[in-house]
Amino acid sequence: MLDTIDKKLINLLQQDSKQTTKQLSLQLNLSVTAVYERVKKLENQKVIEKYVAIVNKDKIEKSFLVFCHIKLMQHSKEYLNTFEYEVLKLEEVSECFHVSGDYDYILKIYVKDMDAYRNFVVTKLTAIKHIGSTHSTFAIEQVKNTTAIQL
Repeated sequence: MLDTIDKKLINLLQQDSKQTTKQLSLQLNLSVTAVYERVKKLENQKVIEKYVAIVNKDKIEKSFLVFCHIKLMQHSKEYLNTFEYEVLKLEEVSECFHVSGDYDYILKIYVKDMDAYRNFVVTKLTAIKHIGSTHSTFAIEQVKNTTAIQL
């Protein structure tokens, strides 16, 4: 399991993964070698899966956020598999969750604007077989958005 230092290290990397091993070692009061070995261990154990750049969605004209709830016609394995296979191909969908409750899936979709979303629904989403109904919710303002999970 993770010890206190591993947790601190992960929290520091989640704040800024471009910190050097030297910068991390100073914050953790460890040698550069010890920090390097801990990071490698966390990567090998898949505790740290990957490093990414978080893009400013306004700068790339993808700041219109939609949460689309999907209900399939049936809950058969074939329908679920078909939907999941097809949704993986949709570049506008950043996240897709199979959920409990009134809907089967929730999609997180980033597009330029309402026109782009309408085009996405008409040309791509409705082309997927077995969708019974959809319900779209548009984000008005982002109150909190973090990729970090505090340890």
